[in-house]
Amino acid sequence: MRNGKVEILIISSSKRKHWVVPKGIWEPGLTAQESAAKEALEEAGIEGRIADTVVGTYVYPKWGAACTVEVYSMEVTRVLPEEEWEEVHRGREWVSPEQAAKRLRQDELKPMVRELATTLQTK
Repeated sequence: MRNGKVEILIISSSKRKHWVVPKGIWEPGLTAQESAAKEALEEAGIEGRIADTVVGTYVYPKWGAACTVEVYSMEVTRVLPEEEWEEVHRGREWVSPEQAAKRLRQDELKPMVRELATTLQTK
C-alpha cells in the first residue's frame, strides 16, 4: 500500500510480450514462500514479506505438462535499483488493482488481484 491505496507490481514477460507476475518452480529445499520470494527478487527486483496464505491457484501448460501455480501476496520492503536487478531486461510497473486486472495475461489472476485488493483495503 502506498498513500492508503493498494498497488500491484506487474512485470513484463521475459520476451516483453505481455504483463505477468513473478512465478517459478518450487525449488527443492525451499518452502513455497521462500521460492516465491526468490522468484520475486530475480524476476521483479523486489524484496519483502511473503504472506503465509495462498491468494489462489491456477493451472497453465508449460514443458508439455500442466503446472499448478500458487499465488502469494508480498508486502514489498525494497525495490532494487536497476544495476542490482538480475532481470533488468523486463519492464516493471506499479499499477492499481483495476489496471493490473486489465493488463495481466492470465485471466485466472484477474479475480485474485481484485479479491486481494478488497481484502487489503478493508484491513
